[in-house]
Amino acid sequence: MPVSWFLLSLALGRSPGALSLERLEGSQDTARCSPGLSCHLWGGDVFCLPGSIVPAPGPVLVPTRLQTELVLRCHQETDCDLCVRVAVHLAVHGPWEEPEDAETFGGAADPEAGEPRNASLQAQVVLSFQAYPTARCVLLEVRVPAVLVRPGQSVGSVVFDCFEAALGSEVRLWSYTQPRYQKELNLTQQLPALPWLNVSADGDDVQLVVDVSEEQRFGLSLYWNQASGPPKHWWQRNLTGPQTITLNHTDLVPCLCIQVWPLEPDSVRTSVCPFREDPRAHRNLWRAARLRLLPPRGWRLDAPCPLPAEAALCWQAPAGGPCQPLVPPLARENVTVDEAHDLPLLKGHPNLCVQVSSWEKLELQECLWADSLGPLKDDMLLVETRGPQENRSFCALELSGCTPLPSRASTRAARLGEQLLQDLQSGQCVQLWNDGVGALWACPMDKYTHQRWALVWLACLLCAAALLLLLLFNKEHVKAAARGRRALLLYSADDAGFERLVGALASALCQLPLRVAVDLWNRRELSAQGPLAWFHAQRRQTLQEGGVVVLLFSPGAVALCREWLQDWGAVPAAHAPHDAFAASLNCVLPDFLQGRAPGRYVGACFDGLLQPGAVPALFRAVPVFSLPSQLPDFLAALQGPGAPRTGRHAERVERVSRALQPVLDSRFRPGRGVGPEAGGGT
Repeated sequence: MPVSWFLLSLALGRSPGALSLERLEGSQDTARCSPGLSCHLWGGDVFCLPGSIVPAPGPVLVPTRLQTELVLRCHQETDCDLCVRVAVHLAVHGPWEEPEDAETFGGAADPEAGEPRNASLQAQVVLSFQAYPTARCVLLEVRVPAVLVRPGQSVGSVVFDCFEAALGSEVRLWSYTQPRYQKELNLTQQLPALPWLNVSADGDDVQLVVDVSEEQRFGLSLYWNQASGPPKHWWQRNLTGPQTITLNHTDLVPCLCIQVWPLEPDSVRTSVCPFREDPRAHRNLWRAARLRLLPPRGWRLDAPCPLPAEAALCWQAPAGGPCQPLVPPLARENVTVDEAHDLPLLKGHPNLCVQVSSWEKLELQECLWADSLGPLKDDMLLVETRGPQENRSFCALELSGCTPLPSRASTRAARLGEQLLQDLQSGQCVQLWNDGVGALWACPMDKYTHQRWALVWLACLLCAAALLLLLLFNKEHVKAAARGRRALLLYSADDAGFERLVGALASALCQLPLRVAVDLWNRRELSAQGPLAWFHAQRRQTLQEGGVVVLLFSPGAVALCREWLQDWGAVPAAHAPHDAFAASLNCVLPDFLQGRAPGRYVGACFDGLLQPGAVPALFRAVPVFSLPSQLPDFLAALQGPGAPRTGRHAERVERVSRALQPVLDSRFRPGRGVGPEAGGGT
C-alpha cells in the first residue's frame, strides 16, 4: 500500500514539512536490544498460546510496559507501508536471595579474582499483534547479564520492527513470557485515519460523505472483503470532491468495505468496513444467500460474505411436517460459502434436502434434487445401525422419531414393521448411504397404500355413482360443489415458523371443498415469472372464477402495509424473491382504496400473534377473523354467501382446528419468542 507523504501528514495532524517518519528498507522483521542486553528473533511467526500462570522459580524477566512508534517500511523508493514498531520494557520479577559465600549470581566467579561475570537471566518473550484482518505472533529471546540484574528494577528493553497496519485501523498488542509468570501485558491503540471520509445513517439509507476541496479528484471503491482470497469488487468510480454517495440499506452486508484514495502518484488507499456489526447487514446477508445444485450430488452456498452457518442433511416426508435431520452422512459442520460440497451418497433421492442454520435457527432449506429426480416420494427411510459381531438393528424415521423395527407402537412404520424388513431382505429397498457402521435405506410404500385404500376406492366409486345421479337433478350445483371455490392465500414470510403455520392452514383448507393457491407450493413458477407477475395472474383467475383472496396478517405484514400506505406511489423497496405479499400490495391497495374489496377479500390473523385491531383500518373494510377462535365464521366466509351451515360444517371446523393447533403450540412453546409485536398494537 504506497503511502502519500501529504496524506500521512493530514492523518497525523502535522504539516508536510514537519512530518518525519523513520524509513526501514526491505521487508525483513528485525529485533534489537538496549545496551548490555542480547536478543534474538526467532524466524517465522509462532502460535499464540499464553498458557496458565506458573510461580516464578527465582528471579525471572517479565515485560512491564509496551511502547509503539509509527515507521515506514519501504520496499522501493516510492513504495512504502505504514508499520508499527513495538518496544517491550523488561524488569526482574520473583523471589530474590543474596549470593552466599561471595559466590556470584548464576555461578559466576568472584569479581575480586578478576574473572568475568558471564552468568545471565534468559527469557522467551512473545509479542502478539492484531489489526483486522491481520493477526501475528513473534518470539524474542532475551539475555540479561547478571551485573545488570536488580530485583524490581528495569533492565532495559527489546525493540521489534515491525507490524504492518493500515491507517485508521485499531491495533491490539499483547506480551508475555514462556512460561508465563504474570498476567499478559496489553495495549490497544487507534491509528490515525484520514479525516475526509465519513459514514452516516439517514433513515433507511446510508450516506458516504467525502469532504475534500472542489478541485480534489479521488477514487472510491465498494467491495466485499473476504476472509480468504482476494476481495470481490462491486462498484468503483473516479470522482471530484466534495461528494455524498447514498446506499440503500438493502445493499448493506457485513463484509461491505469502502476504499478511498486521491488520484495522485503514490497515494494511500484508506479502507473501512463499518457494517460488520450492523443488524440490517446481517439480515440482508441471509436474504442474499442461495443454495445451488451441483450435479450429480453436490451443492454449494452462495453469499457475498462469509456466514456463521452449519449445514445438515434431512429427510422430508411428503405428508409435510419438519424435515427430519440426518447426522450421517453429513454431520453438522461450519459451511464455507462459494465452495462446492459433495455428499457421500450412493444414490440421490428427491426426499433428501439440505438445511442451513445459524445459531440453531433454520435459515435455508432446499430439496436440491427435486428438478432432476421428480416430486417427493411416499418412501419410508430405514436407518441401519451395525454393532459388534455383525449385529444389525433398524429403525424407521417418522415425525415422532425413529421407530425401532419390529415394534408394538401404533405408528404407521410399526404396523408395517415385518413387511418393511422383508422388503429390505428381498432387495426392494434402495441403499442411499453406507459407511461400514450404518446405512440408510429408502423403502417404497406405494403397495401398502394401495392395499389399505382398496375399500376406500370402492366407496369412492359408489359415491361417484351417487353424484352422477344427483347430477340429473342439479347439474350446475353439483359441478360447483365438486370443483370447490378458489382461495388465494397471501402472507408475509416473517420467519420459517410462520411459513410452517401458513402451510398447515393451506393443507387443511385443501381437505375442504376449496381450491387453495399459495406461493409455498409454487416456488419454481414464482421464481420464473417474478412475484408481481405471478400474483397478478393468480388474483385475476381467482376473482374471475368468483373466488376469494385471503390476507393473512402478521406483524411483518402489518409493517409492510403501513410502509406502503405511507409511501404510496413511490418506488417499492426490494424484498425477498419469493415474497408475493410485498408484490401483491401493488394491486391490493387500489381494490381497498376504490371500495372494490368487500365480497372479494377476507382477512385473518392467528391467536397470540396479532390482534385484529392491529390491522390497518383500511383493510378492516372486509371481515378480519382471528384463528382458530373465529374459525367457524372464517370457513363460512370462504365458502361464500348462501352456503348452509350443516353438521359437516362443524366437522370441517374441527378438522382444520386439529391441523392448526399443534403448529401453534410448537410456535408458543416455552423458550421461543414471538417478536415484539405479538399481541398487536394500534
